[in-house]
Amino acid sequence: MTVRWLEDIRTDDREIAGGKGASLGELTEAGLPVPPAFVVTAETYRAFIEETGIAEALFEAVDVDPEDSAALADAERRAQELILETPMPDSVRADVLAAFDDLGADVDELHVAVRSSATAEDLPDASFAGQQETFLNVDRDALLDRVKDCWASLFTQRAIYYRGEHGFDHAAVDIAVVVQRMVDATRSGVLFTSHPSTGDDTIIIEAAWGLGEAVVSGTVSPDNYVVDRESGEIREVTVADKKVEQVRDDHGSTVEREVSPDRREAQVLDTEDIQALVEMAERIEAHYGEPQDVEWAMTDGDLYMLQSRPITTIGEGQFSETGAAAADGNGDGELASGHGASPGVAAGPARIVTKLDQLDKVGEGDVIVTEMTTPDMVPAMKRAAAIVTDEGGMTSHASIVSRELGVPAVVGTGDATTAIEDGQEVTVDGDRGSVRAGTPEGIEERQPIEEARPKAPVKPMTATEVKVNVSIPQAAERAAATGADGVGLLRMEHMIMSTDMTPDRYIEEHGVDEYVAEIVSGIRGVADEFYPRPVRVRTLDAPTDEFRQLEGGDDEPVEGNPMLGFRGIRRSLAEPDVFAHELEAFAQLYELGYDNVELMFPLVNDEDDVVRARELMADAGIDPEDRTWGIMVETPASAMQIEEMAAEGIDFASFGTNDLTQYTLAVDRNNENVADRFDELHPAVLKLIGRTIRRCRDHDVKTSICGQAGSHPEMVRFLVNEGISSISANIDAVRDVQHEVKRTEQQLLLESVRD
Repeated sequence: MTVRWLEDIRTDDREIAGGKGASLGELTEAGLPVPPAFVVTAETYRAFIEETGIAEALFEAVDVDPEDSAALADAERRAQELILETPMPDSVRADVLAAFDDLGADVDELHVAVRSSATAEDLPDASFAGQQETFLNVDRDALLDRVKDCWASLFTQRAIYYRGEHGFDHAAVDIAVVVQRMVDATRSGVLFTSHPSTGDDTIIIEAAWGLGEAVVSGTVSPDNYVVDRESGEIREVTVADKKVEQVRDDHGSTVEREVSPDRREAQVLDTEDIQALVEMAERIEAHYGEPQDVEWAMTDGDLYMLQSRPITTIGEGQFSETGAAAADGNGDGELASGHGASPGVAAGPARIVTKLDQLDKVGEGDVIVTEMTTPDMVPAMKRAAAIVTDEGGMTSHASIVSRELGVPAVVGTGDATTAIEDGQEVTVDGDRGSVRAGTPEGIEERQPIEEARPKAPVKPMTATEVKVNVSIPQAAERAAATGADGVGLLRMEHMIMSTDMTPDRYIEEHGVDEYVAEIVSGIRGVADEFYPRPVRVRTLDAPTDEFRQLEGGDDEPVEGNPMLGFRGIRRSLAEPDVFAHELEAFAQLYELGYDNVELMFPLVNDEDDVVRARELMADAGIDPEDRTWGIMVETPASAMQIEEMAAEGIDFASFGTNDLTQYTLAVDRNNENVADRFDELHPAVLKLIGRTIRRCRDHDVKTSICGQAGSHPEMVRFLVNEGISSISANIDAVRDVQHEVKRTEQQLLLESVRD
């Protein structure tokens, strides 16, 4: 049967209608307001590839080594070419179009949503996350093409890669397509029938103007409503500044437009709307017998259900009781929201910092609110209870330093410095990425840094070393208390930039000896804390835009994209006189007996960079044969040239996944407009890492990772399986990474014994 209507589909029909289609059929049977829809069955997809004769070629095309990036790209191209360029059988075309005609009286005006609905529920979530396509406002002429686009979405590079990695048969995966009459929503959003993290007996509703895709995709910050299930009381209403909405234009296309000024900060739902949604939420949860995540839409006063799925995050969130208290709110509402960059909840008076000379007003327990942080703010950040910034992403200075200090942080709010008043009592939730007015009860005063260490730590024994990242010497004691096997990354630029001068200006005013002494002192503080455990120090790597903020920065070049510009080893080699002073600091440390200090060069591309850096080491009196030194793999070029660099004598190669990801995917890691595309687990990134590890092992070169991704469990499992030598994690993630490494190593041993 080509199509099945929702009225004829139930939960047990997942193999026919996929998870999404089965859920919608179940909601329809329960009498809930679901827009009319039919499902192009998974059997139809299977019949299409088999009866047109492309099945054998299709599965042969995707039977590739998932680690071979070129083969993977060819597999995607060939598979999608087979599906998209093969004509749909006439019988299928006729059945689908006939069903479309039955959806509405005025076919010429009818538009539908076309949604993929995967059937292979037993595959790992990552296999299909982000792969199944959804198309809105599709008319009759485009319908068949969109159905084929959904079929083809089974064969993106990422889907092929993950199925191959986990040993699943591509031929066992089918896909259905839901074709649903489009609701031209004026208001829409999502609701959770229980708190999605804590499981509290509250209903959470998010609402925005226009189509719900803007809420689901994160394009717009929605209003937030919290309703007590037992009493029905609306406990909290947070009205967001809804700058944009997605709507259908006069041509039937989905477009994004600015929200009119009178609606931007207007409340989307009134009390009657909220009560209608609460009633529906309770009916849905009662029907399924478990908490649900529901997409809904309203138009002309009518309420529709677009999708419902079980909430899978309850009990898995990172919210503490304190965090839940803050979320449930005793304050006056949300003042700002952004990325939750450093976990935890803290409260205190806000101190708006727009100039460096205002840092003195930040006292113990205050909340710093600033446009962005810089290295010279670190002393004040140590005193602060929390950090809030207008700009920056998850790898910005504020994010990195806050995590190391154990300070809750919210970054990229856009307007916190204007939305929050100086001296105003606020609560910062670093888990949720929100800043609320007031100080709820239950917020404990943050522990001083020196006391924020694990109590009676039990360190798992692992063959893979687990190290820690350190940005500032002030965090060394806290980092050492984690029981890490050493420091995988100590950033030199934070030591130099904390002087608030560029290297040239500092040398000009204080002399070379003072400049070298400043570096020696910073490294020595960390090396002492960890001795004899190794401390890997990265030479200066600061983009020109960061230098321009310092005294002497007016002499810095103005670059359109500093992340691609004059930084890392390329700057060091172009300014050998200044670089020589950095190397002199290392020479002095070795003379003082700090044999645990290792030298690491950033943003190296090829063996020419390695040869020139090695020569400058020798000129500074550092024997490359006697000292441990290596390079960072942060560009695709570096990953592809690793064998040539290994031949030049490096001892180790360390992955900087923040840069490696942004250069591989062409995604600015600090640009919130493309933040959803920054994926350190992207198949292309993983393939570069896996290839490099294997080549280094062939040449007896150790490998490590010191980027943000080293703290991610999925990345940890991948790296251990690939055979990496060490993993360096953020301070607050070391213990979790140690346990994850141990579990993965034990699994490998168990599989080896069984084999």
